[in-house]
Amino acid sequence: MTPVPHRSHADDLLTFISASPSSYHAVASAAQRLEKAGFRELRGTDDWTGTTGGSFVVHGGALIAWYAPESRPAHTPFRIIGTHTDSPNLRIKPTPDTGSAGWRQVAVEIYGGVPLNTWLDRDLGISGRLALRAPGGRTDSRLVQIDEPLLRVPQLAIHLDRAVNDGLALDRQRHVAPVWSLGATDEGALLRRVAAAAEAEPDEVLGWDLMLHDVQAPGYLGAEREFVVSSRLDNLVSVHAGVAALAAAATAAEAPAYIPVLAAFDHEEVGSGSDTGAQSPLLERVLSRSVTARGGSSEDWARALAGAYCVSADMAHAVHPNYAERHDPGHQPLPNGGPTVKVNVNQRYATDSAGIALFAAACERAGAPWQPFVSNNAMPCGTSIGPLTAARLGVPTVDVGVPGLSMHSARELCGAEDPGHLAAILTAFATSG
Repeated sequence: MTPVPHRSHADDLLTFISASPSSYHAVASAAQRLEKAGFRELRGTDDWTGTTGGSFVVHGGALIAWYAPESRPAHTPFRIIGTHTDSPNLRIKPTPDTGSAGWRQVAVEIYGGVPLNTWLDRDLGISGRLALRAPGGRTDSRLVQIDEPLLRVPQLAIHLDRAVNDGLALDRQRHVAPVWSLGATDEGALLRRVAAAAEAEPDEVLGWDLMLHDVQAPGYLGAEREFVVSSRLDNLVSVHAGVAALAAAATAAEAPAYIPVLAAFDHEEVGSGSDTGAQSPLLERVLSRSVTARGGSSEDWARALAGAYCVSADMAHAVHPNYAERHDPGHQPLPNGGPTVKVNVNQRYATDSAGIALFAAACERAGAPWQPFVSNNAMPCGTSIGPLTAARLGVPTVDVGVPGLSMHSARELCGAEDPGHLAAILTAFATSG
């Protein structure tokens, strides 16, 4: 059986994922946990002067959190944990009501690299946020989470598509329209259902960021429950571990030697090119203000950044037993063997030898294993927020991640021990690395 400490962490991870069907919910879940650890939310329009201790900023589907002990000077270097809150999925279009042949359907757009076949014949709910009309000409936002099986993308029966097992590509334009009811297209039906779930009136809703999610609960798999299976492991495993590391730093008996930071960005799955993504100035702006708020100068900011380091934590590929030839023959990570350190000399990952040494030292302090990862030269290499953060801030970065299977699927898999290993390593990195 999985050791008890790792089982406890994995159990908590499943709770976190269940409460976080969208990037906005992931931020809310993380903020709630940080508040319990003594952190407080700061708004961009607040005066941050004199702010120390645990703080966080929420910006849409992104969250930046840090812990600044009073005893540390303003030029204390940062230890940044970079993650992302979003996952590939199907997102509801602004004009959602559609249908065909007597079926009510919902118009959706494909977000990120979605293996579309994994979304077929799954019971789907709706989550995200609504932009609402508020008094005085203002607007407000409200989260919505409908965990009921409202929708489904039905697969064509094999009798009507004999080539389905021959690798026939799914027609994105015609076949990705979930059904959710019978009867003629009813304009406004979806809006009424979603508004009611958010305890709002349909005419209050001015816009939305809504997406579909698999309502099957996360859980364990295997003869000894040695695997975690769930939606959105990429990348809520890392967000959850980063929150745990930051909370541990804030509640430790001894103040950390550095300023630990959690940067949980949105829109990584589509290139991070938004005001909440790793390419935006969000992290730079927040960290700069945190230095100024503690009485620091521009020289203190430069020194804090010059001594900074970032661990970019995103999911990684475990070797696939049915397609081992698609992996590098000398680098085939397995679940429950510890997080991987991702290396790509073309800088799709930002890792170098100094980063490997830093991460390996954190693993030693945490008593946790790690594995090297390199993509097969014949296969295109993925990327993460690591190179973006490195290029944006000029901060040395190492890319790491828990190895798993079925990445970007509607239901992914990883080892039940590895999320706990990652949290322990990130805690060691954030507090004394």
